[in-house]
Amino acid sequence: MRFIISAVLFVVLFSCAGAYDPLDPTGNVTIKWDIMSWTTDGYIAIVTLNNFQAFRHFMKPGWTVGWTWAKKEIIWSINGAQAVEQGDCSKFKANIPHSCKRSPAVVDLLPDAPFNQQFSNCCKGGVVAAWGQDPSAAVSQFQITVGLSGRSNKTVKLPKNFTLLGPGPGYTCGPSKLVPSSKFLTPDGRRKTQALMTWNVTCTYSQFMARKNPSCCVSLSSFYNQILTPCPACACGCQNNDTCVNGDSRILQLPVGNTTRRDNSSLLQCTRHMCPVRVHWHVKVNYKEYWRAKISITNFNYRKNYSTWTLVVQHPNLNNVTQVFSFEYKPLIAYDSINDTGMFYGMKDYNDALMEAGPLGNLQSEVLLQKDQNTFTFKQGWAFPRKVYFNGDECMLPPPDTYPFLPNSAHGSLDFFSMLLSTLIFLFMYIW
Repeated sequence: MRFIISAVLFVVLFSCAGAYDPLDPTGNVTIKWDIMSWTTDGYIAIVTLNNFQAFRHFMKPGWTVGWTWAKKEIIWSINGAQAVEQGDCSKFKANIPHSCKRSPAVVDLLPDAPFNQQFSNCCKGGVVAAWGQDPSAAVSQFQITVGLSGRSNKTVKLPKNFTLLGPGPGYTCGPSKLVPSSKFLTPDGRRKTQALMTWNVTCTYSQFMARKNPSCCVSLSSFYNQILTPCPACACGCQNNDTCVNGDSRILQLPVGNTTRRDNSSLLQCTRHMCPVRVHWHVKVNYKEYWRAKISITNFNYRKNYSTWTLVVQHPNLNNVTQVFSFEYKPLIAYDSINDTGMFYGMKDYNDALMEAGPLGNLQSEVLLQKDQNTFTFKQGWAFPRKVYFNGDECMLPPPDTYPFLPNSAHGSLDFFSMLLSTLIFLFMYIW
């Protein structure tokens, strides 16, 4: 009986982990399939991938969408994407299909794709922005011509077993569901058209399913205490200890780009935490009515940069942000009555890419917050974040009992020492 109860609890927890993020409770990726016309043996459809996640985007090498045909369908052609494999098309002698796979996988085209192969909202190498960051770039589309499928609403069967990589694992897709047919405006905006048939597939992300260890960690410091709280040891797992490199390694002396691998494998700098990315939160200055924190993001991966990165922080005083320096900022209000979460991201063409490990693999910003005298305090680690996410994955925070504490004698001298200690700590951070 005890075993059965444990198993049920495990399944419930596992299911919840796959479909719910408390900071983005309605976030999902919706794949919409609109049949626009019938052909002699099938149909032409527009497939749209909408990323409705507030802060999780698709990085290079981008998304891969897969499914299993319900019958013996084939893909005659695709505009704006391509199938990963053609499969066995030997029975076709004259017109060769684009793919005969029973379970095809499709990827986006690169930006330099020939014009006659492109389609609207395509050809970004699979990179799709988060809805909360840039709704206009949170969509990707391709046009697909399907054969051997039937050519009516009664004979077409919905594909099943949809999969989504973004670019790695973590997404779980539900079944295809018929929905009311989509409506479109013609290019001149004067007439409405309607899809002949529409179905949706909803996919949700789980960090638990994506990887067994975090991919980032958080370190902490403050002006009122000389103690710097580092990331926890082996925060992202220490299985890469044998393959990491030190800063003086010969491989790092190769020309720029020579450390890159086509398989997107990591080459991490040897650190105590062994994380690809570290976020540092420093309580910098205390004013009478305001206080200031400094945020630093450091990349320890020599083979990867992070374009259109996002940083999400949960802290009770983010309900009163006065100014953010050198980063863009957007509140994330998942619940109407709670405003304690915000998303930081880079300014376009300035610092929207976190470069690979090395001299340029670091970004910094400061945030000025107005105090609420009823709740504000430096005691018991109140000034530090409750949660931190980088690129949609939650980072490991240090244990609360290791946070920089407020000395008993500090109350009368916080303003006097804040700038001095801030300078000393960040000089140490630069060397570390």
